[in-house]
Amino acid sequence: MANKFAVIGLGRFGTRIARTLAQKGAEVLAVDCSPERVEQIKDDVAYAVSFDSTDRKAILAHDVQNMDAVVVAIGENFEALLLTSALLKDLKVKRIITRSSSPTQTTILKQMGIEEILSPEDEVGINVAQRLLNPDVLTFFELPDGYEIVEVATPAGIVNKSLTDIKLREKYHLNLITIKREFEEMSDKQVTKVMHTIGVPKPTTTIFEGDLLIVMGQRHDIKKFIEINR
Repeated sequence: MANKFAVIGLGRFGTRIARTLAQKGAEVLAVDCSPERVEQIKDDVAYAVSFDSTDRKAILAHDVQNMDAVVVAIGENFEALLLTSALLKDLKVKRIITRSSSPTQTTILKQMGIEEILSPEDEVGINVAQRLLNPDVLTFFELPDGYEIVEVATPAGIVNKSLTDIKLREKYHLNLITIKREFEEMSDKQVTKVMHTIGVPKPTTTIFEGDLLIVMGQRHDIKKFIEINR
């Protein structure tokens, strides 16, 4: 069954997310208060509808609350973005990703309990789409011919195993570029946690819980690796 997503706000950013998700096989509901923007995308997604996303009845009527995730990509009207996000929280939407255009907006959204916030630096629609389709992939860089470089949270199935045990190349056809690992360091008489890159991994390198793996390979092989070891 295809993943079901709603994208609210069809500026350039929201439109690119919606189209990318649809191209990758997801069922997408694209929403904007502008009928003209809806008209431009209607042939590219499963559903495209114009309505006020701050209207509870409209949200319920289009079953937005039952989506796998909702991206609130409203860029021009922070009040509408805020009210929409609050409504989705109240309706207990499984996953909400909300756009922020400033540190102040980010602070307000965090105080509301929004956990996934997109800053202007994150606004590459194809990367956001990849995060939605593969929640275990934290960052993403697309290469030609179906290859990707991704940052993956360590799956539970390989914790405390060495690269020799995991057989990343032989079994999954993937290359581990490096590992990012959290270390405790003393700073101003306080212990702080700092993430470091540990360099080029060796066959004897052990993967620990909390490690972030920088992996390169074919899209389907990365997906297989995550699913098998989740």
